[in-house]
Amino acid sequence: MEKKVLIPLHYLPSISYFACLTEADSIIIEANENFQKQTYRSRCYINTANKIDTLSVPTKKSKSRLFKDTQIDYTEPWTKKHWKSIISAYGKAPFFEYFIDSFEVIYSKKEKYLFDLNMALLTNCLKLMQLDKTIIFSEVYEKQPQSTIIDLRARLNTKTTDEHTIFFTPHPYNQIFGKEFVGNLSIIDLLFCEGPNALSVIRQSVAKY
Repeated sequence: MEKKVLIPLHYLPSISYFACLTEADSIIIEANENFQKQTYRSRCYINTANKIDTLSVPTKKSKSRLFKDTQIDYTEPWTKKHWKSIISAYGKAPFFEYFIDSFEVIYSKKEKYLFDLNMALLTNCLKLMQLDKTIIFSEVYEKQPQSTIIDLRARLNTKTTDEHTIFFTPHPYNQIFGKEFVGNLSIIDLLFCEGPNALSVIRQSVAKY
């Protein structure tokens, strides 16, 4: 039976996010949910010399609560902060120079909507990993989707770690900083550190769901 997953759009998604995608035959992006602050939809985590750093995208206040209508706030110099943090964290990573230009192109476009930025980043990451997947968008919001669809909208969040025990077990790889391995950072940590081997690491992290 074809495996379909329903999942929201995250900002520079976590490795567990991509572990879900590798197992799916088709991916349904939730395009009609309300925007949820302080979630992976607008933030990610990277490994720096001193700590795990949080990169958050500021958003404008809006009458609409829909995620796809949420606009990015460029009055704050967040792109410079994120870019500086990424270069500081991964500038010396083995595959940084191979991949960084593709991300720079996306950031330079200054997408108006967070949904569009996240989609551009997701598409780029899938391309870099050579992970070809069928992606469609939900037409309406359904609290309970069809039984044939695996609903992962509430599984991947910043407040719980159940993705580690249910369908994701971090497989260690060589990281730039720290003596102890940190699992489930943003996908860029894995991409810059492992390059073409990133997809193999992800597949070794998958717990069947």
